Amino acid sequence: MRRLILLLALVPSFLLSGCVDEQEQDNTPEGNFHALWTLLDQRYCFFDYKGVDWAAVRAKHQARVRPQMTNAQLFEVLTDMLSELQDGHVNLYTAGDIARYWHWYEDYPKNWDQELRDAYLGRDYMIASSLKYRILNDNIGYVVCESFNSGMGEGNIDQMLYNLRACDGLIIDVRGNGGGQLTNAERLAGHFTNEKRLVGYTMHKTGPAHNAFSEPRASYLAPSEGVRWQKACIVLTNRECYSACNIFVRDMMQCPGVLVLGDRTGGGSGMPFSSELPNGWQVRYSAEPSLDINRQHIEFGIDPDEKCSLDSVEALNGYDTLIETARRIIRSGKR
Repeated sequence: MRRLILLLALVPSFLLSGCVDEQEQDNTPEGNFHALWTLLDQRYCFFDYKGVDWAAVRAKHQARVRPQMTNAQLFEVLTDMLSELQDGHVNLYTAGDIARYWHWYEDYPKNWDQELRDAYLGRDYMIASSLKYRILNDNIGYVVCESFNSGMGEGNIDQMLYNLRACDGLIIDVRGNGGGQLTNAERLAGHFTNEKRLVGYTMHKTGPAHNAFSEPRASYLAPSEGVRWQKACIVLTNRECYSACNIFVRDMMQCPGVLVLGDRTGGGSGMPFSSELPNGWQVRYSAEPSLDINRQHIEFGIDPDEKCSLDSVEALNGYDTLIETARRIIRSGKR
């Protein structure tokens, strides 16, 4: 509770209020449009980084707003306006639909085949909470982490790593992992370092201006007090690695013996906050940016240490190019 109170104390008051100008805006198409535009104008954190002229966006879409338009028509206008931000963390929630932006992975090669991945897992894989794992026939551990949404306790990770202790190396496949709880991502990464490590920085808004940010605050990865992996580890990525998974990849890149292999991640480095429009529609938006160790934005993704793409011919023959490349690297002893 003390940590929660301290965290809330660090967040500017204008980020904690529920609705923007809710007393000034009527529940009309124009009122809801203005409320949404103002909310993002004051609180969204990537305008300058993405070069978005938010005033021009307002002029472009406000011309489509009419007093007698239906909720469906208003939803379409607001969705189009939000898509200008190119942000998977920006959503508008109604009873019948969710506005979303998914081009951060839809416009790129998948580099992942779920059926092929499941063939590597087989049927007798082990399960530690949300982690599925087995030992491949060349004595390399293979771990699939599909999401960071489900609970992932220290005991789950400890037992998994203990069961894999005799392996020559470890492959962690996070392809298709769209994120979840950041604490789960940090908890898993903490098992791959023996010391506290600087992994990046965070900033928070200090006012409504687009460039009103605090100084970057260092983010550290703390080592787990449980079982820690000491051998080679390769993390497999694709464009669908997003949000908390994006942070997981960032943190793992700073751990010794870890190689990131695959495609650039999808990004999603803004800590999402929520608010509400006068008509009750819920809004989610990026409010606090996370940076890498060089203080560079990772909103549009993180490049792997080594690029690798799924070969369609090999896939038809039952071979996952990324998994097989990772196995060769581990067997070579170069990592």
